[in-house]
Amino acid sequence: MEHAQELLKSHLFAAEIPNDGKQTPMKNHPVFIAQHATGCCCRGCLEKWHAIPKGRELTAEEQQYVLAVIRAWLVQETQDK
Repeated sequence: MEHAQELLKSHLFAAEIPNDGKQTPMKNHPVFIAQHATGCCCRGCLEKWHAIPKGRELTAEEQQYVLAVIRAWLVQETQDK
């Protein structure tokens, strides 16, 4: 999850993301897949699915929430297999 936090720091947690909506690949890394599966792939999806508004940096609490959602999905996926 430390690696996930580093990935998300510049690609999701920042206030302004130049390529928002296109920054998260759909494959090649478990965190990317989890982001799409949980609606945590871009700021637009965070706003739509998790009511976290765009245009500002995520608070520490919101960052931990996003990481917890991704962690829960990853754990569920590994247990289902």
